[in-house]
Amino acid sequence: MPTKAERVTPLPPGLLPLVSQPQLETYYGVSDWTVLKWIKDGMPVEPYVGGGRRFDLALVKEWHAERTQLAATA
Repeated sequence: MPTKAERVTPLPPGLLPLVSQPQLETYYGVSDWTVLKWIKDGMPVEPYVGGGRRFDLALVKEWHAERTQLAATA
């Protein structure tokens, strides 16, 4: 019987999974309150049929980079 690693098929090139809010909190090491504030401040959130919030990590990183640039020029 194949192992789990052998059964998992990789995503097509350039396609990344969306992350959940708890995964985003863990990635950045922040609380749910911080993520909610980022959402209010305009951080991109992806529509998700299953409920809850999902985030495209690449877009979130871009959003943070833009905010860092704006803060540096202010």
